[in-house]
Amino acid sequence: MSDSNTTDFTNPSTFILLGVPGLEAAHVWISIPFCTMYIIAILGNFIILFIVKTEPSLHGPMYYFLCMLAITDLVLCTSTVPKMMSIFWFNSREIDFSACLTQMFFIHCFFAIESGIFMAMAFDRYVAICDPLRHSTTLRNRIVAKIGLAVVLRGSMLALPCPLLARQLPYCRTNIILHTCCEHIAVVNLACADTRISSYYGLIVASSAICLDMFFIAVSYTQILRAIFSLPTKDARLKTFGTCGSHLFAILAFYIPGLFTLLTYRFGHHVALHFHILFANVCLLVPPMLNPIIFGVRTKQIRDRMLRLFIHKGT
Repeated sequence: MSDSNTTDFTNPSTFILLGVPGLEAAHVWISIPFCTMYIIAILGNFIILFIVKTEPSLHGPMYYFLCMLAITDLVLCTSTVPKMMSIFWFNSREIDFSACLTQMFFIHCFFAIESGIFMAMAFDRYVAICDPLRHSTTLRNRIVAKIGLAVVLRGSMLALPCPLLARQLPYCRTNIILHTCCEHIAVVNLACADTRISSYYGLIVASSAICLDMFFIAVSYTQILRAIFSLPTKDARLKTFGTCGSHLFAILAFYIPGLFTLLTYRFGHHVALHFHILFANVCLLVPPMLNPIIFGVRTKQIRDRMLRLFIHKGT
């Protein structure tokens, strides 16, 4: 494996993922929390999928969207963590050029899909609270499937130009990526040509998609809060708001770190590189780890089914 950064090439066959620059000696220690979060994310999301599949009472729009979220989380963290662990544990830094672009697509595609699923879940809560009599007819299984398909297609179409634009660039200075994964900007910065189109596309698409989804989520919850505060008793208000609590916690855990990472990557030029990389990895791992915990603890039907599952196994 060659780590030379002076090779003259236009289309490299491989890239070198450096990991966390400046903290190479601590790679093994850094791997421990990331590996732990990955294991929790894998187990938690598979448990959510198993519970929803085996419990007929959970076969409804809210839980179908939750299954979509679990699958998205599994793909999102699995597209980066195995390679990251191979860098930290075995110093296996090489990644094929096509594999790197594929990883780039999966990261950005499923990040956009997850954002779209949160928007769909907000719409589900809006219909369930503001127009409960039409919930079962508005969000039939067929409609839920169409919404899921639209979210996947939107994420794919938004993410696909990133690797396509990156493939067209000449890489004649270096093939060393200062990151643990093939993040779009980290790869594009290696090119020795004008990268403004690719950079602007990544910035505009990421910010517009996230901001648009957040806008529709905010509109939905504005209407939901108005409906909740119009209820006659405090108990009714608390009970109704409780059905949205897990969704709100998951939204905050996803959007706040994501927006912070986006802003620091674009404007935080004085922030240490290793902080950028570590925080970007946290953003990819924390939501998949927290989502099954949040929905499992705060959603009574899932919590009760989970308790019955473990009590039965224990018995």
